Amino acid sequence: MADTKPPIVQIRNLSKSYRRGSQIIPVLEDISFDIPDGEFLALMGPSGSGKSTLLNLLAGIDTADTGSILIGGEQITTMSEADLARWRSLHVGFIFQFYNLIPVLTAFENVELPLLLTRLSRKERQAHVETALRVVGLADRMEHYPAQLSGGQQQRVAIARALVTDPTILVADEPTGDLDRYSAEEILDLIDRLNHEAGKTVIMVTHDPRAAEKAHVIRHLEKGILSDASR
Repeated sequence: MADTKPPIVQIRNLSKSYRRGSQIIPVLEDISFDIPDGEFLALMGPSGSGKSTLLNLLAGIDTADTGSILIGGEQITTMSEADLARWRSLHVGFIFQFYNLIPVLTAFENVELPLLLTRLSRKERQAHVETALRVVGLADRMEHYPAQLSGGQQQRVAIARALVTDPTILVADEPTGDLDRYSAEEILDLIDRLNHEAGKTVIMVTHDPRAAEKAHVIRHLEKGILSDASR
């Protein structure tokens, strides 16, 4: 029997522009596409093509001018800022290029941060954090500070932080852009494993063809226009 489950992400007629002085600069133009649950999608394109803007819209960090984004059955484009912040804290795990770890906090404390917005008890938070750090292979680095970790290890902490709330989608903006090739391969293998073994839907912006090869589907953005899916 065919799978009738609706896509985890449904984007319709999405447009976004920015104002620069008296000029209006279009960034995304009338984009519509779906992302199936459990997909690993790579977004590629030159600098300024709109791929990071699209990722930020999907993550609820930015808002569209027109169009709609439905994620996990929830219409995020009509949410208030407060509702969007709550939704984002529960449903989006964001992996940044430069990790965005807080230097004065340990790996454990950095991963715990998103859970402080939930109603979990301290004991429950501890269990979630320890599980997330085990998943990324850093159970023995919980009390280390970012400066005591390699770049690859710092990105693993960032991935654990993204995972700790068991989000609906994982969004990654150039997750290997600040890493050497060996560390980059390790991080890509980890993201691939989270997709295959944990069933996480991954949306990754990258300029690196090697990174994009890990994805099931590759889409290109060029001057705000989205290409058809390829592999």
